[in-house]
Amino acid sequence: MKITKDEVLHVANLARLTLSDKELEVMTGQLDTILSYVNKLEELDTGTVEPTTHVLSITNAFREDRVTDSLSREESLANAPLHNGESFKVPKII
Repeated sequence: MKITKDEVLHVANLARLTLSDKELEVMTGQLDTILSYVNKLEELDTGTVEPTTHVLSITNAFREDRVTDSLSREESLANAPLHNGESFKVPKII
């Protein structure tokens, strides 16, 4: 696959980039190398390969939900830096 300088300029324009003539030459060569490599992947026969989202099977790592007693108000406020006895006090943010 051969990419042209006009195509590189078009992509650079979309990316709001200004390329000098030297940068344009380098970028054209680099993009051509990348696209040639990606084009090789089209030669692979993937007809028998199942589509996957992950290479390894994934199992749920979450624990089972269980109802338990919650903390009392006094226990939850015990280590709070600031509280008013009923709730946490936090700095005002404007």
